Amino acid sequence: MPQIVDFVNVSTAGLDSSPVAATLAGLRANEARYWKNKYDHDFTVDSADDAKDVVDYVHRILQTERDLTIDSRPLQATSFKVAGLRMAFVIYESGLIVNVMYAVEPGGKRAVGFKLADGMDVPAELDAKFKFARQKSKLAGTIRGSYFVIKGQY
Repeated sequence: MPQIVDFVNVSTAGLDSSPVAATLAGLRANEARYWKNKYDHDFTVDSADDAKDVVDYVHRILQTERDLTIDSRPLQATSFKVAGLRMAFVIYESGLIVNVMYAVEPGGKRAVGFKLADGMDVPAELDAKFKFARQKSKLAGTIRGSYFVIKGQY
């Protein structure tokens, strides 16, 4: 059953096995606040086991586009459509959140984003390939993020 992510009362539910559970929960809440404020969309998550199709979709894009395999265990995932965008998120035990933004209309924005929870190191599989910008957040502390543009059709 999907869990609505509360960005007012931040909870580590579903993220307890992460060594950075508190800041990962803040990062997840930051995403929930963004989608609620910008699109009036309630950000929900399922366990990765219950959302295997979402995890597989994200992993297929990472593998096909950049020959990337994320070494960390996925904890939660979600997908939804809003404002002509098909979004998919996978939240990993290491503190990494990967999102795929795929515009439904041809020629629209299509990208993969990476966000790192405060306190985690850049994963080895991403370290040499991406530069991470920093952003401050009241919910998540310092967010480090990067992205790449999707070239294929999914």
